[in-house]
Amino acid sequence: MCDVSVVGGSGYAGGELVRLLLDHPEANLRQVTSERSAGKFVRAVHPNLRKRTDLKFTSVDALAPCDVLFLALPHGVAMGKMPDLRRKAAVVIDLSADFRLRDPAGYPKWYGHEHNAPETLPDFTLGIPELHRDELRTADAIACPGCMSTTAILGLYPLYRAGVVDTTAPAVIEAKTGSSGSGGGPGLGSHHPERSGALRSFKPTGHRHTAEIVQELTVDGAPPAVAFSATATPAVRGILATSHVFLREPLPEKDLWTIYRAAYKDEPFMRLVKEASGVHRYPDPKILSGANWCDVGFERDPDSTRVVVMAALDNLMKGAAGQAVQAFNIRCGFDEMAGLGFPGLHPI
Repeated sequence: MCDVSVVGGSGYAGGELVRLLLDHPEANLRQVTSERSAGKFVRAVHPNLRKRTDLKFTSVDALAPCDVLFLALPHGVAMGKMPDLRRKAAVVIDLSADFRLRDPAGYPKWYGHEHNAPETLPDFTLGIPELHRDELRTADAIACPGCMSTTAILGLYPLYRAGVVDTTAPAVIEAKTGSSGSGGGPGLGSHHPERSGALRSFKPTGHRHTAEIVQELTVDGAPPAVAFSATATPAVRGILATSHVFLREPLPEKDLWTIYRAAYKDEPFMRLVKEASGVHRYPDPKILSGANWCDVGFERDPDSTRVVVMAALDNLMKGAAGQAVQAFNIRCGFDEMAGLGFPGLHPI
């Protein structure tokens, strides 16, 4: 049994971490911190956990040592606290953006501030198991990627790894996301009268997740061109990333199937979704709510070398807490699917 704690457990991703860890067969959840909710029962903030736990939130100052520490803090906070936090646990898994980029120059460009501990960036392994499983087995510091970047990367990585993409043309990626991706803090963009029923482009260029996509799709040291846009939808959970790439040569569809099957046939949380008919013939984030699956599909344009790749996941699960627990399982030598077997609901 592994003693674990969650720092920053009052937000949406933190709440999902608590939910998953309470049911994890190998985890003993010791503490959950929240500065604004210290002293309150966890169930008062996360009502779905009523009769599941009697834990109360504590302050991070009262954090006791444990085996693995999960961090669900706002962007920019963990980097300042990391030296103290790493003294609390042998393994730290961070869900924020503070350690995702290998190049410190990316932080002022994409996040608007310098990284205050750039020397620590090489210590962190990016927590995408499908790309970095071997490194995760021995990593003591894990940085989980962003939800939209995870979706886009998992959709496109097999094609870039196989070297079949024409990298002289940019990959054009449009990600539609639910409101929970903005976090639990109130704002005009998440205010119900403004968000309900809206399809709103909120970051057509310059989205910070672009940096992670470029970093992870770089093959043989040549960064690809990426044109990324983000759109808000009325959904609460879920991301659908639709990507357009062009092939170096006009491969038949059976070759694309071969590439994707080779990449994902042994991956426990990756599914290829490409049916000949039916309403669910392509990936749909709705049926992934609460699940750690990522569904990927593609369509070959018969009139050009374009391939349209569709990838879907739950932003709070495979895009955040679920992926963190998957990395935890790999690092600690547990069954990779431990605590993550929920298949989602249909209909919902």
